[in-house]
Amino acid sequence: MRKLINSTYITLDGHIENPMFTMDYFDEEAGAVAGAITEAADAMLMGRATYDGMSQAWPNRDENDPSTGAAYFNNVKKYVASTTLTDPTWKNTEVLQGDLVEAVTALKATEGKDIIQYGYGSVTDQLVKAGLVDEVIFWIHPVLVGGPSLTSPLQDAAATFELIGTKVFGNGVIVATYRPKTAG
Repeated sequence: MRKLINSTYITLDGHIENPMFTMDYFDEEAGAVAGAITEAADAMLMGRATYDGMSQAWPNRDENDPSTGAAYFNNVKKYVASTTLTDPTWKNTEVLQGDLVEAVTALKATEGKDIIQYGYGSVTDQLVKAGLVDEVIFWIHPVLVGGPSLTSPLQDAAATFELIGTKVFGNGVIVATYRPKTAG
């Protein structure tokens, strides 16, 4: 069975949207960790908001420049959990049909490498509750943004995780990898 890995950039005060705050921190160390994650994944899962943001940014980047990562993101198989997206324009994108948990369960049962998911919102919350997320990787950046944070839209989200690994970069970023704990 394929693993579903969630990788989310986050500020000290819990912000994940508009991850431009990461730009000053994306160096060789971060590139190596991000590269290892994408090398292990041959599919990407996202909700509608993440799809909208990424599908606007990645197609405009130079796929011939390996440092951009554009070749990977533009060509990897993409699955979008959305009830409103009907005609995706980003290459290799499929909209999941029917029940999210059933669709992701079936996707995880197919042959292939890991499935990567970026951003942590209602889709991830549902999948964690269903026991389908195998790892959550938080890239904690030494930045405060202010305002509503990650937990604001997830008032009903309740999950417990166990730490399975950390990396601390010289620039202050902490990459913390967790596995959801099973109930019981």
